Amino acid sequence: MNETVVRITDLINRNFYPVWKTKKPNIVLSGGRSSMKSSVISLKLVKDFLEDDNGNVVCLRKVGKYLSTSVYEQIKWAIYMFGVQDEFHFGKSPLRITHKATKTAFYFYGVDDPVKLKSTTIAKGYVMALWFEELAEFDGVEDIDIVEDTFIRQDLGEEKEVKVYYSYNPPRNPYAWVNEWRDSKANDPDYFLHHSTYLEDEKGFLSGQLLRKIETYKQNDPDYWRWMYLGEVIGLGDMVYNMNHFHWLDELPSDDDLLLIDIAIDSGYQTSATSFGAYGLTKKGNVIRLDGYYYSPANKVNKKAPSDFSQDLWEFAQKMTQTYGRHIDKWTIDSAEGALRNQFYKDYGIALHPIPKKKKVNMIENVQDLLAQGRFFMLRNDANKIFYEEHKKYQWDPDTLQSDDPKVIKEDDHTVDEFQYYVNDNLQKLRLKM
Repeated sequence: MNETVVRITDLINRNFYPVWKTKKPNIVLSGGRSSMKSSVISLKLVKDFLEDDNGNVVCLRKVGKYLSTSVYEQIKWAIYMFGVQDEFHFGKSPLRITHKATKTAFYFYGVDDPVKLKSTTIAKGYVMALWFEELAEFDGVEDIDIVEDTFIRQDLGEEKEVKVYYSYNPPRNPYAWVNEWRDSKANDPDYFLHHSTYLEDEKGFLSGQLLRKIETYKQNDPDYWRWMYLGEVIGLGDMVYNMNHFHWLDELPSDDDLLLIDIAIDSGYQTSATSFGAYGLTKKGNVIRLDGYYYSPANKVNKKAPSDFSQDLWEFAQKMTQTYGRHIDKWTIDSAEGALRNQFYKDYGIALHPIPKKKKVNMIENVQDLLAQGRFFMLRNDANKIFYEEHKKYQWDPDTLQSDDPKVIKEDDHTVDEFQYYVNDNLQKLRLKM
């Protein structure tokens, strides 16, 4: 099989990453986004795979649904880079890339529940390498240990060890488990640690379009750019959002047509406020908060029921479509809210889309991504003034900052939550990270 291998020096500079030279069994690559970590690892894995007729590679992500559009396609890209795609069968069910001649393969697993992988077996040969992609998504060291123990338990003899690759973008919180874990490996002889950025792209893999986008981040929000693209652990600070990124509009722009409207909902009943937000997406990819609905039950004897909110939501949406002449593309609501979802479907036959809550810090990061690109605007009206004021007061809880799971202060945050639901339920549409 070796004669089919295209010389790796024709594909990428050997010195681009020292990973090509290290003999250590555990290789940790961290850095900013677009720093070529995944490309280098996939090329290295394919090269080694082609040189071992009995070796298999296992590729892992925490969330299984992202495998087919990320690490699977990355391995496929590397195979095409070597020009050996005809030697492989690219299977989608199960998700597997199999070498036709040797029957060894690249296996792809989601680690939503690490324990479920304990019974996994490889029919032909042995596991030669593991790749934990987006390591920061995993819940902690225990996730990694359970999976590693499953796949490195086979004795390969004195000459062979399972290579384990870890790649991730460092969270901005220095107390995130993955940042502390990496620091703990600094003097471990079994671990090779390497940090990279997009600035080391000596071979020009990154497009001019992407580099211009990165420059926009750098100009709009240098701190966010340092974290996002240099991979620096810059900390969270006290205030969650940079309010300079909330741009007011007196009217819709004449040179950027509205394409569609999305509705996001954060509901409350007896003691908590309810907020609806209408967000317009434009041809240029900008987001405009068109208007909002805000109801607080405070100091009210007779508080609104789900049937009342159902009617209010319908009337709010009708007002938006009539005012702006665009359809509602998606209706997003907190997955924990069942009463309004059921009532609205009963009343109007429309299923509100439930978005599961992730860690607050992760939901916030996606909003910060949109803001740092300078793509968020608000029409000047009373409802959006409430939206602006709530975001202006939104803060991290200082008692939780030195933890792996920092919290926010839960006061007057209903439009804030609603905005987070909108962004996180429309990541692909908004061209944000997945």
